[in-house]
Amino acid sequence: MSMENEFKSGSGPKKFSYGQLSQATNNFEEGQKLGEEGFGGVYRGFLRESNSYIAVKRISKGSKQGIKGLRFPSLPREKPIDMGNKQCVVHRDVKSSNVMLDSNFNAKLGDFGLARFVDPEKQPETTLLAGTMGYLAPECVVTGKASKESDVYSFGIVALEIACGRKPLDSKVLESQMRLVEWVWDLYGMGRLFEAVDAKLS
Repeated sequence: MSMENEFKSGSGPKKFSYGQLSQATNNFEEGQKLGEEGFGGVYRGFLRESNSYIAVKRISKGSKQGIKGLRFPSLPREKPIDMGNKQCVVHRDVKSSNVMLDSNFNAKLGDFGLARFVDPEKQPETTLLAGTMGYLAPECVVTGKASKESDVYSFGIVALEIACGRKPLDSKVLESQMRLVEWVWDLYGMGRLFEAVDAKLS
């Protein structure tokens, strides 16, 4: 199903006009600004029709953020990409700060500035190293090749953060515990895995 058909059927992401987002954020009022990222500011907004709060990223002028070749159906004379069954999106920067919760505590993955379309049937292409240390799969660091599997690895690190109550890299603990994955793996090998669980979860 094409992106345009997904918008029409309601099965894909919801499409908003610039006017709707501007109204929701009081014309991107400075007081609504939650923070600044590499590609633009993030603003708090409120949608009256759905009675829900949202976060809106306003891309700065000259930014080249986004998936190369992506076309949005709301733009005139642009044809949306039909991903079909052969392409998928590799995010390349899955981490806890890119996971947002809506008003119903549903998790949403944000910040697709490093994302790429890939063909899962082909070998991953080598690119410049992208992502955040601590969340990167080892093969990405060594080869520079990102894949859907490396996104799954990064998601696993986020899950470990939640379970252990610790960042993936922590210089404030013993050297043997600085890298979360290695510390948890060592505990698993010793049959002491539950020692890694955040005490607040008990």
